[in-house]
Amino acid sequence: MMRPPLTSLRMTLRFVLPLLLVLGAFAYSSVPLMDQLNLRWFMRDLDLRSATLAATLEDPLQDYVPQKAKRKIMQLFDRAILDERLFALGFCDPRGELIYKTATWPKSLGCARDAAPGRAGGRLVDLPQGAVHVTVSTLQREGEALGKLILVHDMSFIERRSADTRKYVMSVFLALGVAISLITVVIARISWRGWLDGVRGVLRGGIAQRAGFTASPEMLPLIGDLRALLNEYQRERLSDDDAKVSAPDKLRALLHNELAGDEVLVVSNREPYIHVKTPEGVEVRRPASGLVTAVEAVMRACSGTWIAHGAGNADRDVVDAHGRVPVPPGHSSYTLRRVWLSKEEEQGYYYGFANEGMWPLCHIAHVRPIFRSSDWEQYVAVNRRFADAVVAEARTEDPVVLVQDYHFALLPRMVRERLPRATIITFWHIPWPNSESFGICPWRAEILEGMLGSTILGFHTPLHRRNFMDTVDRYLETRIEEEASTISYGGKLTQVQSYPISIAWPEAEAQTDSVPACRAAIRRELGLAPDHLLGIGVDRLDYTKGILERFQAVERMLERYPEMVGRFTFVQIAAPSRSSLDEYQNFEARVRSLVQRINVRFGSGGYLPIVLKAEHHEHEAVNRYYRAAEVCMVTSLHDGMNLVAKEFIAARDDERGALVLSQFTGAAMELHAALIINPYHIEQGAEALYRGLMMPAAEQAERMRSMRMLVRDFNVYRWAGRMLHDAARLRQRERVMSKIAEHGAAPGLRRVV
Repeated sequence: MMRPPLTSLRMTLRFVLPLLLVLGAFAYSSVPLMDQLNLRWFMRDLDLRSATLAATLEDPLQDYVPQKAKRKIMQLFDRAILDERLFALGFCDPRGELIYKTATWPKSLGCARDAAPGRAGGRLVDLPQGAVHVTVSTLQREGEALGKLILVHDMSFIERRSADTRKYVMSVFLALGVAISLITVVIARISWRGWLDGVRGVLRGGIAQRAGFTASPEMLPLIGDLRALLNEYQRERLSDDDAKVSAPDKLRALLHNELAGDEVLVVSNREPYIHVKTPEGVEVRRPASGLVTAVEAVMRACSGTWIAHGAGNADRDVVDAHGRVPVPPGHSSYTLRRVWLSKEEEQGYYYGFANEGMWPLCHIAHVRPIFRSSDWEQYVAVNRRFADAVVAEARTEDPVVLVQDYHFALLPRMVRERLPRATIITFWHIPWPNSESFGICPWRAEILEGMLGSTILGFHTPLHRRNFMDTVDRYLETRIEEEASTISYGGKLTQVQSYPISIAWPEAEAQTDSVPACRAAIRRELGLAPDHLLGIGVDRLDYTKGILERFQAVERMLERYPEMVGRFTFVQIAAPSRSSLDEYQNFEARVRSLVQRINVRFGSGGYLPIVLKAEHHEHEAVNRYYRAAEVCMVTSLHDGMNLVAKEFIAARDDERGALVLSQFTGAAMELHAALIINPYHIEQGAEALYRGLMMPAAEQAERMRSMRMLVRDFNVYRWAGRMLHDAARLRQRERVMSKIAEHGAAPGLRRVV
C-alpha cells in the first residue's frame, strides 16, 4: 500500500535531516584535526627535503668555505633557492656570525635564534612576513666544525592548502550526506517493512566510520588501505622528485625495497655485446648505440636478463643451449639472452617496417616512410617471438620488463596478455610525431594498442609525450586524465611521462689518459701539429644526424675564415648503419662525395680539412677523441635525446671544449650552456663552430662546468630510478585498489550498500 505523498516526505525528512545534521557536526569537528594532520605531514616533508638538500650542499661547501670562495658559495645558494618552497639560505661561522646569505634572507632571523644543530627536524618560526620552517645543519670537515648551514622554507602555502582541505572536507561530507540520504530513501521505499531499523543502524555505522569511531572488524582492512592511499596521494602532491637515485647502489636499493626485489628483463633489438669472428679469434664489440650506452649501465646495477637479437656472426658460438651468455665478458653482471631471426624476418621486421617505416615516420628528416603488408606481418611475428622469450625468461608472475624503442611497439600488449601482473616499462628512444603525421601509418591503431599494454610509457621530452597523448586521443577510444598524465584503455591504466635519458657518469679512475696525453696522441696519429685545432662528430651514418649539414657548416667556416685553412681539421666518426637499405646507401655516397669535394677544395699536401672514419670505434677510442678536441658538433635534424653531447661533456674533466648542439635534439632542452643552433642554417652552424674554436678558456670552463654538473646529477641511474619509482608507485596503487575491490565484494560491505 502506497503512503500519501506528505507522509512519504515526512518519512524522508526524518531520515535525511538527522543524517545531514550529524554529518555537518562531524565535518565541522574534523576540520581542526585535518589542519593538524596537514601541518604534521608538511613538516615531515620539509624535514626530509631539508635533510636531502643539506646533504647535497655539504660536499661543495666543505671545499668552498675553507677557501672563502664567496662567489661559488653564492652561485651554489642561488641555484638551490630556485626551488619555489626554499625561501632562503644562510651560512654562519662557528662564532655565530652570518657570513653568507641569499638576497631573500629575513632580516629578523639570526644565526642561533630558532634552531640548534643536531635537533631532529626543523622548527616553525613566525616572522613579520609570515611563518617559515628553519633547519640548521652543522658542517664539519675532518672533525672540525666549519659552521652551520641554515635552510629556510616558506610556509605560506600550508594555509592555502589547509583552506583547500577545509573546503574539500566540507564538500565531501555534504556529498556523502546527499548520497547516503538518497540510498537510504531508495532502500526504505523498496523494502519498507521489516528492516527499516536495520537500515538506520547500518547508516549510523557508516557515519561512525567516517567520523573516526571504532570500526567493525570487517572494515579495518579497507580503512587501512584507504589511509595508505591517502598518504600516498599527499606524498605525490608535496614531493617534486621522489626518486633521487644517482648511483648504482641506490638504484639496486630502489629495485629491492620498492619493487620487492623483482627481477628485471630488458627487451631491445640491439644487443649490448656482439661476438664477431676475426682472424685473431672471436672478438667482443660494443655497438654504436645511445640505447645500449644508457641501458647497459642500468643492467650492470640491477642484474637480470637482457633479451636481444643475436646479430653477430659468432654469437651462436658462445651461448648455451638456451641462447644465454653471461656479460660483460670477464665481469659478469647479468645474462644476455639472444633471439635468432631468419634473413626474411630481419629484412621484414627490422630493415622493412621498423627502419623504412617507423624510423622516417617519427623523424622530421624529409624521408618518405614506406609501409608494406609483408613487413608488417614479419613485425608482428617477431614481436610475438620476443614476447615468448620474455615469458620463458620470467621466473615470477610479476617481473619488471623494460621494453626499448620502436622495434617492439606491439610487445607490451602481448606480454600483458600472458603476464597480467607484470610491470611493463616501455621507453620510446626516438621522437614521437604529431597525430596528423602518425596517421600515415596504416596500422596506427594496432601500434597504439600495443604500446598501451605498458604500465609506464616514457618519452624523452614533454613535447613527444604530448604528441603521443594527442595521437591516442585522435585514433582510440580511451579515457585520458591530463593532470595525472594517464590513459585508461581496455580496463588498464598506463602512465605516460617524459623521462630525459642520460649516461652513467664516469668514475675518476675511468679516464686513464690525461687530456694533454690524449691531445698529443690523437694529433700524432692524424699527422697533425701539436697546436692544430680539432673538431669531432660521433654518429651512426644516418640521414637524421645532420652529417651533411655539419660538413657544409665546416666548409662555410673555412670560406669565411680562410686563416683556419691548414689550422683546423674536423674528424667524423660514423659507424655504418643499415647499409642494406637504399636510402642509407645513397646517403653514405652523398656523405663521401661531399667530404671529397671539400677536401679537394681546401686540402693541400698532407692536410685534409675533414677526416671521415666510417667504421666502428669502441667507446674508449671515441673518448680519446672527445678529450682531444676543441669542439664537438651534434647537428641532428631530429633526435630524441642524443647522448653524444652528454658523453662529450662527461669526458671533459678539464672543463675545456665547446659543444655545438642542434636545437632539434632533446639534449638542447637541458644543456643551455651549449652553442645551440639550427642545423639547417649553415651560416649559423659555421659561426658557432668558429666561436667554439676561438672561445676563451674562462668561458669554456664556465659553460662546461654548468653542463657537467647537470649531466652528473641527472645521470642514467636517476632516469631509470624515476621510471622504477613510478612503476613501484603504480604497482602499490593497483594492489591497494585490488584489496579495496576484494573488501567491496565481502558480505559485510554488501550490507552497507
